[in-house]
Amino acid sequence: MMGHLSAERPLVRPFSSLKVLVVLVTICACIGSNFAISTALRFNKYGEFKILQVADMHYGNGQKTPCLNVLPNQVKGCSDLNTTAFIKRMIKAEKPNLIVFTGDNIFGFDATDAKKSMEAAFAPAIESNIPWAAVLGNHDQESTLTREGVMQYIVGMNNTLSMLNPAGVQKIDGFGNYNLEVVGVHDSLLQNKSILNLYFLDSGDYSKVPFIPGYDWIKSSQKSWFLRTSGALKKSYNAHLERQHVPAPGLMFFHIPLPEYKHFSTSKITGVKQEGISSPVKNSGFFDALVKAGDVRAVFIGHDHLNDFCGTRKHIHLCYAGGFGYHAYGKAGWSRRARVISVKLGKTGKRVWSPVSMIKTWKRLDDAKLSTIDAQVLYGKKNSRGSVEMTVDSA
Repeated sequence: MMGHLSAERPLVRPFSSLKVLVVLVTICACIGSNFAISTALRFNKYGEFKILQVADMHYGNGQKTPCLNVLPNQVKGCSDLNTTAFIKRMIKAEKPNLIVFTGDNIFGFDATDAKKSMEAAFAPAIESNIPWAAVLGNHDQESTLTREGVMQYIVGMNNTLSMLNPAGVQKIDGFGNYNLEVVGVHDSLLQNKSILNLYFLDSGDYSKVPFIPGYDWIKSSQKSWFLRTSGALKKSYNAHLERQHVPAPGLMFFHIPLPEYKHFSTSKITGVKQEGISSPVKNSGFFDALVKAGDVRAVFIGHDHLNDFCGTRKHIHLCYAGGFGYHAYGKAGWSRRARVISVKLGKTGKRVWSPVSMIKTWKRLDDAKLSTIDAQVLYGKKNSRGSVEMTVDSA
């Protein structure tokens, strides 16, 4: 197997100990039955919670599946195993608290057996014993399982916090709509308080409406669920703490970009835009719902592999991860990459932690040095007096 490279759209198994823990300690009723708090996700003793985002692995049949769009001298021996090696390098280097896979985890057309491809694709996360979560892209269901079947299989895998859909919700479009809550540092006043909210959505695959071409979009049922859940979380956040001026921050993960990703010029972004924005033709108004809710600080997606930028619109950061997988289309000589998100708490004294004060992000390249690029602050920043203030809109 090759080392790092620089460089398509065109059962029942036993639970892991982590999953048993999650089931046993999940508090189900707290604010309605729409969501739950899992103690599997917690800020570490340094007041940090780190997320590794992996976008577009496009896993096929392992060693038999060749790499796409690499330099001529890199073709021989290059396969899905290079994707596996990259994930392992990232886990070792960043030691994340959560790994999030944002769709096109397998490339269905080239995956002979969807279950085997998923087992191989997610193996590094499972073996690391780090909690992980996944959503679907537009290619995951193109192998031997339906879209629901793919998500159901993911939910049954070891160490995952993924869910088929939210508990207690009778009707919602798609598969893989859910939220997770991150509680404060152990043995602190925030240790049982959700102070970071993570939302996951199924952005669909392709339009089912004959007169609307192209990709699918987030539906009204999903928007309604998000607004209800966000409202309940905000109410809970202020229930047992001194009232906060802003809600606990939220981060959102799905696959296909919203139409609002098209609104950025290259001078208003951090990162690069090297291909068109493949968003749905129909704008379902979901970005307006994010603005209305007021808690989501950033959205993280995949889909367009040659874009890895973040842009800001109405105080919400819209970010790509950049292509991760070696069987995904890419650009020869442009390294595969991953995004890292670091969330940090404030501190007012020894073992006295305050709510989230800063969210940063950067990318890592699969090159010899696992280079770090494009570090930026998404939420909170230090001013000349050393205190934290809100970021401002750039678009």
